[in-house]
Amino acid sequence: MSFLTRTALLLAMLSILTTPAPAHAQGDAPAIEGDLPIESYLSLLTQVAPAARDGAEAYMAAFRKRCGRALQTVELRRAFAEGSGDPTLMAMVRATHQKDTAAVQRLGATIACPRG
Repeated sequence: MSFLTRTALLLAMLSILTTPAPAHAQGDAPAIEGDLPIESYLSLLTQVAPAARDGAEAYMAAFRKRCGRALQTVELRRAFAEGSGDPTLMAMVRATHQKDTAAVQRLGATIACPRG
């Protein structure tokens, strides 16, 4: 199993473990709600996959630089958990794992800022 596949699976499990269990219809994906301290979430990422934390920190720094505000924990959790994960975030995890700082910088410049 590739590094990225293992990381995605572990992050999906982490998302399930950190998501409150609201009542929802069978077949619906649970909504990612609520917030926990970012350091707690990053600590969990370190336990699951250290490269995931490194990629998340790079993503958060690039988000702050591009968007002018800090990324909320719930936004980071969604970026990891929805679908196959945010493509930019997942690529940043891979780039940090490979110690490819040029790719991390290039990817950081492509982060989309939420509107509204």
